[in-house]
Amino acid sequence: MRKLILVRHSLSMISDELPASQWQLSEEGRRRCERLAELLAPHHPGAIVTSTEPKAIETGQILGRQLGIPVEAVPDLHEHERPGTDLDTVERFQAKVARLLQHPGESVFGAETGDQARQRFSTAVHDVMRQHPDGSLAVVSHGTVMTLFVARAAGIDPVPFWKELGLPALVVLSYPSLEPLEVVTTVV
Repeated sequence: MRKLILVRHSLSMISDELPASQWQLSEEGRRRCERLAELLAPHHPGAIVTSTEPKAIETGQILGRQLGIPVEAVPDLHEHERPGTDLDTVERFQAKVARLLQHPGESVFGAETGDQARQRFSTAVHDVMRQHPDGSLAVVSHGTVMTLFVARAAGIDPVPFWKELGLPALVVLSYPSLEPLEVVTTVV
């Protein structure tokens, strides 16, 4: 069975000087990637494709080194576009994301609606699956776009799913049916 393995990037080092889209992994985030590689290995991905954000690239590079498989960063797998929201409190940020997930067709915050982010991400995922037609593929991306994609495919409530996703997390789907096979919400 062919699998699409969605990976949420590992724990970042938060910086007030940089937007979240430019954050790197923390030391703990890099350590968690070692355990994540152990969980990813049984699914035998032939390659890892990441978003172009540094934390996703670094997560993918660590996984690729550990598993001995190629890693490539591609456009359109990035997080929901929300410039200027990095200075929110955690509570305000979570409330905004919850509204986005509950009302994906509406412009609730950021530069794109949830539906636009999901469609962009979905198109990119299907494109990379076509470019890697043999075997399973791991895609390292971000919590909100992954949630929008998985919630639509699996028909689940997106808010609790998003809240459960840790840094990192792993969602294994059959491909092309997108049936959920395994969800690992916490990797420590």
